[in-house]
Formats: sequence, structure tokens, C-alpha cells
Amino acid sequence: MKDEKGVTANNITLSGVLSACASLGALDTGTSVHSYASERGLQHDIYVATALIDMYAKCGNVNRASEVFENAHSKNGPMWNAMISALAFNGRSKEAIRLFHRMSENDSVRPDDVTFVSVLSACVHGGMVEEGRRLFHLMNSAFGLVPKIEHYTCMVDLLSRAGLVHEAWDFIEKMPEKPDEIALGALLGACQKGGNVDVSEKAMRVLMEIEPRNSGNYIISSQIYASSKRWDECAKMRLLMRQKGVVKVPGSSWIEIDGGVYEFHVGELLDREEIHRLLEVLYDDMKPVLKGNDKKIFDDLEVY
Repeated sequence: MKDEKGVTANNITLSGVLSACASLGALDTGTSVHSYASERGLQHDIYVATALIDMYAKCGNVNRASEVFENAHSKNGPMWNAMISALAFNGRSKEAIRLFHRMSENDSVRPDDVTFVSVLSACVHGGMVEEGRRLFHLMNSAFGLVPKIEHYTCMVDLLSRAGLVHEAWDFIEKMPEKPDEIALGALLGACQKGGNVDVSEKAMRVLMEIEPRNSGNYIISSQIYASSKRWDECAKMRLLMRQKGVVKVPGSSWIEIDGGVYEFHVGELLDREEIHRLLEVLYDDMKPVLKGNDKKIFDDLEVY
């Protein structure tokens, strides 16, 4: 990075650039900004350090994020929250919980609403149901914080993933506001996995009010009925989907090759010769490491 003549980037400028790097996953550019900040003595600025933690976390380099955090001369609430979120975001749930306890014992800072969203998210990623329950109740009993919809959503997600769909629905009914599609979608997916029809019907009724044109909800609901051999309800759900003009959006994936982005859709007909050429390239790249049956599978592979 270079300064324009007579113009020097300040802490606000660097924080904005680092936020953009975090959004794009641009680790190399973010690292260059870190070097630029260090050269100008801004690496310990509380805004820059917080932005660095967020950038490194979202680019998958939690160790660098932790270094920035531990080396910071002073730490405010947002910086603690950024580091707890960094650990939770990257699946290091137990470390996130430990850092939360460090924050709780620190006299100069106090956990807030954002802190608890981050630490409850850590419980979700780690499947830590009992810890999640304890922390949720700790919000009010120890810190005088009233849980908001974001905290309830974390609990619904946590309980749903653990298959505790009835308890998850109880949390939805206690929400201070109408639940969002994230919480209800997690619950509906858990009902599909566990074959729970009664809770799925409750969740579906609310989902149809919130996002009536989401094809996935109708399909999951019809599959739940089908798995319970309730064929009439299954057919009615598919019919309702057609009557409302809801169309299933085909699944798709993207791949970047030589700076170009290519999109593929489920059911899309591709050129047979192109597929064969692609397989040949893959085979040539993988041939040095293929052995035994793996090599035979590629040798015998045909595309129809």
C-alpha cells in the first residue's frame, strides 16, 4: 500500500478497508493493510485492531486474530465481542466460552447483548445444549440483560439441532417478537430429521405467513408427511404449492476458472464432449495419487 502525496490513511480509513477485506475474504490485501497499519503505529488502535480481528476471522486465520487480540494495549467491549465471535465462527466453541468467562471476570468491560449472541452461537456450533441453556438464563440473572429475538433464535437453532423440537417450539412461543424464518427453518429441518409431524405443522403455519413463496418449506413439509405415510396431507401440500404459484428454485453451484465464474444448475444438460474433456483433465491431475480401485474407477468411468 502507498500513500497519495500529502494524504495519509487514518484509523477510520483502515477500519473501512479491513471491513471490505473481511466481506470479500481478501486475506492477502488484509495482511497488507495490517503491515501498513504497523508501519504507522496504528496496529494497536482499538478500531483498527477490532477490524483486524474480524478480517482474520472471516478469512479463516483465527490464530492471527488471536495474536492481534492478545497484543492489544487496551480492549473494549466490541473487541472482546469480535474475538468471541471469531472463535465461534470458526468452530472453536470451547475457546469462545473460555474467553467469555475471561471477559466476565474483567472489571473494565461487561458482556452485552452482542456478546451473548456470539457466545450462544458458539454453543450452537459446538452442540453444547446445557451450556447454552445456562448462558441464556445467565443473561438476566447475572447481567440484567433481557433476551432479544436474536438470543431466542440461537436457542431454537441449538435445541433443533439436538432434536429437542418440543423445547425449541416452547422458546418460539416465548419470543418477544414474531420468530424469523431462520429459527423456524431450523426447526422445520429438525422435524424432518426426527419425523415430528405435530411441531412441523405449527412451524409451517407461521412460515407460510412469513415467507409464503419459499418452495423449500413446502417440499420439506410434504416430505415429513410422506415419511409418516400421511399421503393425503403430502399431496395437499404439493397442491397448495402449485395453487400459490410457488416454483422450486433449482439447486446450483459455481466454480471460478481463470477469472471467470461458471454456474451449473441441477438438471441442466451439458455437452457430453465437454464433460469428457473435463474428466480427462481431472484424471491427468489426479493420476499421480490414484491407486488400486480408485484408478480403476476412473479408467472405467463413462458419462451418459
